[in-house]
Amino acid sequence: MTTGVRRRMGVEERRQQLIGVALELFSNRSPDDVSIDEIAAAAGISRPLVYHYFPGKLSLYEAALRRAADDLAQRFVEPHEGPLGARLLRVMGRFFAFVEDHGPGFSALMRGGPAVGSTRTNAMIDEVRQAAYDQIIRHLGIERPPARLALVVRSWVSLAESTALIWLESREIPRAELELQLVHDFAALAAVSAAYDTEMAGIMVRVLEGEPADGPFGELVGRLALLVPNTPVPSTPVPNTPEPAPDPH
Repeated sequence: MTTGVRRRMGVEERRQQLIGVALELFSNRSPDDVSIDEIAAAAGISRPLVYHYFPGKLSLYEAALRRAADDLAQRFVEPHEGPLGARLLRVMGRFFAFVEDHGPGFSALMRGGPAVGSTRTNAMIDEVRQAAYDQIIRHLGIERPPARLALVVRSWVSLAESTALIWLESREIPRAELELQLVHDFAALAAVSAAYDTEMAGIMVRVLEGEPADGPFGELVGRLALLVPNTPVPSTPVPNTPEPAPDPH
């Protein structure tokens, strides 16, 4: 955060400085509680000068959200190397690092903050969700995901988002445990879908073939086996598509 002696900056440099100052303030307190006067003081400039670069607090807030959204979307970028479970766990680590560092700002981004209902804000939120979805699909190596896979991935992205928001309220569960649990949640959602669809089953078999026994997905299998110790765990998921109901006519 910049304070102290003022210095002359170019227009874009000053705009970026104000965005950075605002984002830092929004990361520690609700944007509703941060005033233009505070932003100006933290930037070492006058209140009227803030309005010279941004017409109002909402426009500055949206610019700060734009930077936060771009940063958050990048947290889902991961090299396509190694087992999928380990990749997802690294992604969740970066995701929750952002959530922890920018708690109020993350909540504002996902809940709309002062700009609830703003078309631009809603578009930013959708972009983050779409970026996360696209990255996961690429990790699965599928160009045209079937409907069930698309549903699983979008459901998981939504679950990660809502879990993070709930976690911020109390932080009762250790962050590392929650990151691993969300990776397990992805595997569980995909496995349940695979039990109903042969195409999903094929995708899961391919994914699990590259998973080590001591990886996140292997650990989940071990945890589930402990819940039902007398039930054998198959080496690959077996699709069990229900028979269609008989035609009453």
